[in-house]
Amino acid sequence: MKALLLAFVAASAAARPACDKPVYLTFDTGHMGVAPLVAQTLGKHHAKATFFLANEPTQDGGTTLDAHWAPWWRERAAEGHDFGSHTWDHDVFLADVRDAAGKLMAFKVRTQAGIQKPVVRELTPQQYCASLKQVGERFQAMTGRALAPIFRAPAGRTSPALLDAARACGFAHVGWSAAGFLGDELPSERYPNDELLRKALRDIRPGDILLAHLGIWRRQEPWAPAVLEPLLTGLERRGLCFAPLREHPRYAALFKKP
Repeated sequence: MKALLLAFVAASAAARPACDKPVYLTFDTGHMGVAPLVAQTLGKHHAKATFFLANEPTQDGGTTLDAHWAPWWRERAAEGHDFGSHTWDHDVFLADVRDAAGKLMAFKVRTQAGIQKPVVRELTPQQYCASLKQVGERFQAMTGRALAPIFRAPAGRTSPALLDAARACGFAHVGWSAAGFLGDELPSERYPNDELLRKALRDIRPGDILLAHLGIWRRQEPWAPAVLEPLLTGLERRGLCFAPLREHPRYAALFKKP
């Protein structure tokens, strides 16, 4: 029975028309309160996405990569989504740290996720690399699947030196398109859902990388599924479709490396 079901799913996927006007949905981790709704909406629209994982605090008192959430990640992996690193502790880059001769010594970062109190500290390039890889180790343990060789720096903040350090340990950075900033991390009182939806439907174009989160603590008006559902429907009506980053022309070659 299971084999027949898998064959049916594969045949259905093959029967769907090619995605010739793709946009690339990406989600960074968050408090996970909307994660089940995000998964349900993606499934409804047969939409593949890419998730960037950090070990962030969740509304249930745990963390995004703990045992409670492992089944959720396994289900997403089985659905064929893509996954990258977001640093283990959600370290927001602040500055390069160099010695008097200009040699890179460390990265100054602000370690903060969700409701955590921010801590400013320094990480050597080796420690930053280890943080990226720690996510991959945990993801492998949860799902049996390797993490893709991609990462997103928290807040999108990087430097050439940080990008070089990540590249040296096998990770390419993925940002987002200007129109793809979906605004779910903005304050609700200034950026209500209906305004965010109108802007996204107006500005998003084929090829854009879209950014949202699996729950933002400070947003009082939940973004998903209130915006996500009509956004996907509206983009589909415009002839757009949803693809994982393994199909993006800039990143596809990375997924083919052994």
